[in-house]
Amino acid sequence: MPKLIKFADQSPEAIRQDTSAVTISGAPGHTVWVHFKGADDTVRAGIWESTAGVFRGPQNNQIEYCYILEGGATIRTQDGAEFDVTAGDGFVMDNGLQPVWTVPDRVKKQWVIVSVPTQ
Repeated sequence: MPKLIKFADQSPEAIRQDTSAVTISGAPGHTVWVHFKGADDTVRAGIWESTAGVFRGPQNNQIEYCYILEGGATIRTQDGAEFDVTAGDGFVMDNGLQPVWTVPDRVKKQWVIVSVPTQ
């Protein structure tokens, strides 16, 4: 039965992510809370936060919608474009994007990820 999932009514486990493979500089700490998994895990949604650092956030086989809740970051794409994102900003990172995040202090976002089949 389909249902409505309200994040405020959830208490998902906080999962600390290993950032060693994506860290460029600093010591960013990433924590994620998964509030929803559906369609055989091809759609997921939750909250994510990072402490200060510079790291890669590749979008391999997925498209991600983000909404910044707190803090901010500068995101550089592989074509050299830079985007400053702060609380209140929503954006989509398309499949194949290879962004580099620079977080000066802290950033927290809501996210929805849709898996894209490999071709």
